[in-house]
Order: sequence, then structure tokens, then C-alpha cells
Amino acid sequence: MSLAWEGGRHPGWPARLGPLRVDAGLVALRPPRLRDASAWSATRLRDQAYLEDWEPTAFDGWHERNAVLAWPAHWSSLKSMARRGHALPFVITVDGRLAGQITVGNIVRGSLRSAWVGYWVAADRARGGVATAALALVVDHCFGAAGLHRLEATARPENAASLRVLAKVGFRREGLFRRYLDVAGDWRDHVCFAMTAEEASPEGIVRRMVAQGYAQTA
Repeated sequence: MSLAWEGGRHPGWPARLGPLRVDAGLVALRPPRLRDASAWSATRLRDQAYLEDWEPTAFDGWHERNAVLAWPAHWSSLKSMARRGHALPFVITVDGRLAGQITVGNIVRGSLRSAWVGYWVAADRARGGVATAALALVVDHCFGAAGLHRLEATARPENAASLRVLAKVGFRREGLFRRYLDVAGDWRDHVCFAMTAEEASPEGIVRRMVAQGYAQTA
């Protein structure tokens, strides 16, 4: 089976990651596909109340931004960034069905080899270890095949679930970004977390999770 697009040529892309078994099911990551439009839009529109407080303000309206017809442009943008080596975009699946997205963005090579990571998970998959498994798979991939050295992530102080996920995977808190991002109609503080390759080694995050009983390899 071919990947969603061909010709991406930089370390770690294209790729399929997992699967990893957690309480919610079998978690895997793959590149986005154009035919994800219906599942992506249905999930995003259904979960507006759950997602909207944690994502950048939708000035064009939540329904417009997440309509089926909005996906092709979003998919094309992700494809373009991946081909240029600026991002590693993935769809999160649980038992083969779309359950969210996780993206490694703003990739800088050279002597920095750094990026940020952000994700969202459907409301009905918010528990059961899906986000933790997806993040663990991405971190190991970034510090392995993708050749990165440092990852950063931010979350609002009020987002207790996301703070727990980052801590469980091993990200450490570095500080507070005041009025950092326009979220839900106002400038919001965000906690900054980071991890370096040395902190994930030698066994990697997935093996660490399996050893601690949080997941099983499939």
C-alpha cells in the first residue's frame, strides 16, 4: 500500500509508527490522507466543546475551519511542510479508526535539531492512554529515525489532562510563557515543557512505558 504522498525525503519521513496496545485499543500513527476528510470533520465538529478551549482561536468560525471542505487545504499544507522537511504530521488511529492528530512542527536542523510537538485526541478517546501512546511513539521516532535532539511542547495551566500526558512521557517543565497564544478568544498563559534525546535514552519512551505497565507492544 502506498503512503499518502510520495517524494518526501528527509530523515524520518514518511513513516508509520506503532502499533502500541493501551486500554483504549491499538494505537498507531500514519501520514494524513485526503480521504480522511469525512472522519476528521465529523470528529472535530462533534467535539467542538471539548477541543475549543485548548486550540488557537478560530477567527473564521469553528464550523468553517473544520468542515469537510476545509480538510483538503489543511492536508495539502501538511503535505507541503512534510515534503520540505519542516514538519512530521501524523493521524492518530485507534483500532484503525481516526482518533486525532499529532504533529511535529517548526523542525530546525543544523546544530539545533529542534522542533515542537502538538496533538489533539477525540473526546471519546480522551482516556485509555491514547495521547500518551501517540506522544511516546513520536518522541522515540524524533530522537531516532528523524535525528532530532530536542522537543518542546506547551499546554495551558488549566489543561490538567495534557499536563499529565506530558509528565508521564517524561517531558520536564521549563517555565511559563505569559499571554503566549490566542486561545478561545483571549491571550492565554502556557506552560513550556521540553525533552532532549539524552533524557529519552537509552531504552526509549515506548520501552519505558511497556516496562511500567502502561502499554504493550503489538
